[in-house]
Amino acid sequence: MTGIVLFGAGSPICADVVETCRRNGMQVAAAIRNVSGSVYVDASIPVVEAADVTTEMTALPFVLPMFSPQNRRLALANATELGFHQPMQLVDCTAIVGGHCIIEEGVYINTSTIVGSGSTLERFVFCNRGANIGHHCHIGSFASIGPGAVLAGSVTVGAGSQIGAGAIILPKVRVGVATIIAPGAVVTRDVSDNGFAAGNPARILTSRP
Repeated sequence: MTGIVLFGAGSPICADVVETCRRNGMQVAAAIRNVSGSVYVDASIPVVEAADVTTEMTALPFVLPMFSPQNRRLALANATELGFHQPMQLVDCTAIVGGHCIIEEGVYINTSTIVGSGSTLERFVFCNRGANIGHHCHIGSFASIGPGAVLAGSVTVGAGSQIGAGAIILPKVRVGVATIIAPGAVVTRDVSDNGFAAGNPARILTSRP
């Protein structure tokens, strides 16, 4: 068996990951359904229940195709339990990644994303369609950057944080660990760990929706 395994067939973002693989000339060997429910891959890709995973499959590189940081962490724990051990760095061929960047294992960079020079994307960062990450940004492990989000130069995003679609983070702002930035927010100042910010300009809110 050859190709890439998608671990998490029940995630709608599978559709984008499959298209990335096809644009990149990569074969998807199987999609693992680790939770019950619908699947989001086309009929050409075998869907395998977690209980039916073979050692041949666990020897292949795998991708976690889900946007939520928490779901990605849970899926990684599940995949590791089953014996998967080769998280794949998957960068869409339409993305532009600047020089001197560090892109760690498990990172997914979706179509038309831009990553500026000198930036670091730690383990299992997820960059969705058309995100624009400026130069010298540092994105912590398992963070998610939503479609069309813009991070200006030297922005820091803490581990496990989630930047909503179309949000804008101004230069040198620090977004804390496990923090949520609402879609469309314009963040002009630092947001602390476990924070939540929304609006334009963004207000730091005390409770999450």
